[in-house]
Amino acid sequence: MAIEAWLMQESDDDQRLPHHKNPPDYVSLDHLADLGVLYWNLDPNKYENDPDLNKIRQDRGYSYMDMLDLCPEKVENYEEKLERFYTEHIHGDEEIRYCLKGSGYFDVRDKDDRWIRISIKAGDLIVLPAGIYHRFTLDTHNYIKLMRLFVGEPVWTAFNRPQEDHPARKGYIDSTLGMPLQVS
Repeated sequence: MAIEAWLMQESDDDQRLPHHKNPPDYVSLDHLADLGVLYWNLDPNKYENDPDLNKIRQDRGYSYMDMLDLCPEKVENYEEKLERFYTEHIHGDEEIRYCLKGSGYFDVRDKDDRWIRISIKAGDLIVLPAGIYHRFTLDTHNYIKLMRLFVGEPVWTAFNRPQEDHPARKGYIDSTLGMPLQVS
């Protein structure tokens, strides 16, 4: 089953809602790939011994892994953390997340600076390239279990927008977009 993504309706309503336009304006996997977003669908029930996951990790150099259960009952300062995750930012490295249970949304900016909402569910492995503006939130189920993968030791630093002079942002624009973003 392929991941679902769509152009978001700008709204101040609850961030955990889908925020579809009317009618919905879906985005293809090819469009996400053009933005540098990678996607695999795996079997989350066999993540401990999954040859497909092991191959991805080996091919891409993902040597570090940990788990995150994100829900109000298991995370201290839950609302504060969710607000931080939902603040638009970039990272100097890829952000790699494999959903094992639950669901949530990654939002990424497209070439025209519009938000694309990507719905992730159990089995979805997503890679956001270094330098892409993005944010994360749970959906209305308020639960997700993620495997977080990294090349080497984890780096947790988020750089909030604007970051046009950050080396990762410049690299992303040059290599993936091939042109400057149209900032509104």
